[in-house]
Formats: sequence, structure tokens, C-alpha cells
Amino acid sequence: MEENSLIYGLELQARALTPQYGEGNDVCFFIATNSLKPTNQLHLLQYDEEQGTIQSKIFEHALGEVWKLNSCPNDARLLVTVYNVQKGAQVLSQAALLTLPADGPKDAADEPIKSEYIPWAKIEVLDTAELGERVKTVEFHPSQEQTLACVVGNKLAVMQRAEASTRVVAEVSSSSSGAKHMSPFTTGKWSHHHQGHQFLALHDTSVRAYDVRDTQHCAWSIEDAHGQFVRDLDCNPNKQCHLVTGGDDGCLKVWDCRMVKAPVFERSDHSHWVWSVRFNTFHDQLILSSSSDCKVLLTCAGSVSSEAPGTESGEAIAAGSQERHKVLSDGLLQTFDQHEDSVYCAEWSNVDPWIFASLSYDGRVIISKVPKQYKYQIIF
Repeated sequence: MEENSLIYGLELQARALTPQYGEGNDVCFFIATNSLKPTNQLHLLQYDEEQGTIQSKIFEHALGEVWKLNSCPNDARLLVTVYNVQKGAQVLSQAALLTLPADGPKDAADEPIKSEYIPWAKIEVLDTAELGERVKTVEFHPSQEQTLACVVGNKLAVMQRAEASTRVVAEVSSSSSGAKHMSPFTTGKWSHHHQGHQFLALHDTSVRAYDVRDTQHCAWSIEDAHGQFVRDLDCNPNKQCHLVTGGDDGCLKVWDCRMVKAPVFERSDHSHWVWSVRFNTFHDQLILSSSSDCKVLLTCAGSVSSEAPGTESGEAIAAGSQERHKVLSDGLLQTFDQHEDSVYCAEWSNVDPWIFASLSYDGRVIISKVPKQYKYQIIF
């Protein structure tokens, strides 16, 4: 019963999706394939709501199968991929910065493109060999264009990009207990708050926030955030100290990092591992989650959102300093079940608050909309 959903199919398996954050006008998403075949692909999708169409540009990702994909918030042409490479009997994970070409073909009189793929303007493989063999993610800093965070095995490194190179300037390690077989970090993200000095890393069942100005400085942590592995997290961009996590226990939890003994909101509507959780950037009462139960869920956590009555932002809205939006009742709003395989990614558009994309392992991308009944309840 999805309203005006559009499906885009890939020929190869895939599990990496991200909005084109630097793009401010068009609804665009990057997706990348995860195939053992020699040539993987990266697709840039542009969604036209008026026409109801998806236009695509296809790039070759010859480096290897892509496991993670992030786009730069300050540069629409820049993105980073984490991919596997085989060296002898070993399989390693590496990362590369990819730059899109500035323009497409000028006109029909130009020489035709000899390949089926659009060539990259620049490919820069990051030097992560000294950190370890398993890169998990590389995250662009939300405001500092030259700063990257790299999660590799049980290390977190902060890198400063020079014009032609990247170097490590700080490291934090999870093996502080001295255990011989310390489990590695799973992934991580920059905090939207704390002046951009905190990076949140997932480790086993816990969440740890590191102050990147110091080495081994854990600012706060949520131990045993989930009964099983924590798979993903997201920071509320509109409410300081709030984050959402998803785990292998099938639960979605919203936390206040000042009170970490228990979540402030919790749902267990998924029947399998939760791979992706995302706050809506504009209306953070809406949370998107995806799972290997083949479903994407739209959940409302209005009681703990920035627009909830009694919150500082809610009081400001009530005083008339901002447009007032209605807060919906907490709970599951909608189940999107058009996928037939594990849904590893679900991402909101950074341009339109009512549009999101989801990607399942079989290569199916679905661009969907928040049902009109909830949209109109919020804005009117």
C-alpha cells in the first residue's frame, strides 16, 4: 500500500547506500554493489518527483566489493567507499576517496565515451595499512572539510586531509583492558553536537563516545545498550545528547547520553537484526529502520523528539519563534514490505523530508514517501 514508490534494480548484489549530502536541490542517492565479480558499480540516482522517474549515472568501482559508502556533507562530488581486496589468501578491507567529474559530456559534438561507465575525476586510496587490515567505516566530519574519522579493527583514527594526501593525527584503541582477543569496533559516527569533538563508536553491545582531542579519552559510554550486537546508530540533529541505536535483538532504542542506565524510548517491532536506524533531519519524531526481516519501518518517537511539549525546542516553538508542528502518537506508523531480501540500508533524503530510499541485498532500491496521512498531520 506504499504511495508512489519507485523501484530501481541493480544487476548485482548491494548493501551500501547514502544520500548525496552536498547536493542541495535534487533528491539524489549513491548506491554501490557488493559482488565477487571482477567489476563492481556505483550508481548515482536522481529522483524526479514531478515526473515520477529515476535517472542514473553509473561509475565503475574496480577496487572491489563495496561494504560501506559515505558522501561528503560539504562537497557534492566527494564520497568514500570501504571495500574488500584479496591479497594472496588474505581478504583485506580498505578505503578510497572518490571524486565525481565536474561536468558530463559538453555536447553531442564531443568524442563519445568509450566505456559504459563514467570515469572518475580522482581516486585516492587511503593509507590505512598501519592501522589494521579491516576498515569498517570512514566518516566525514560534519563541518570540518579536511577531517575524517576512520574505524579500523579495534582502532579509531582521526585523519587530516591535505590537498594530495591523508595522514593519521590521532588514534584511540578499544583494547584498553589488555585482553588478547579484544573484539573490534563495529562502526561509528561523528556526533552532531559537542563542538564536533566527539566520535561515537559501536563496540560489541556497547556505545562509546570518544573525545578526539585526547588519546583514549572516553567521554561517556552506554554499556550493554542491546542484548546482542549493536549494528547502527544515529544522532538526533535537532536535540542534543539524543541518539538512536539498532541491534541484533531486533530493538530500536533512543538514548539520552546524560542518563544511560535505560533508553528513553524503545520498540521491538522487527523480527530480526536491525541494520540501519535514522532520525528524520527535519522532523526527528520520525525514525526510519531497516532489518534482515526484509522490512523498513517508520516509527514515531514524538514524546522524546525536539518538538515534544516541555522540551526546550518545543517551548521555543510554542512561543512562536518557529513554525509549530504536530507531534504524532508514539509507536509504529507504517511497515514497508516491498523488499524480498535483507534490507541493509534505509536513508532519508537530505533535500525532501518526506522521501527516503531503502536498499536490499538483492540489489533492489526503493524510493518511498512518508504516507500523506502522517505528513499532513505533522504540518497542518
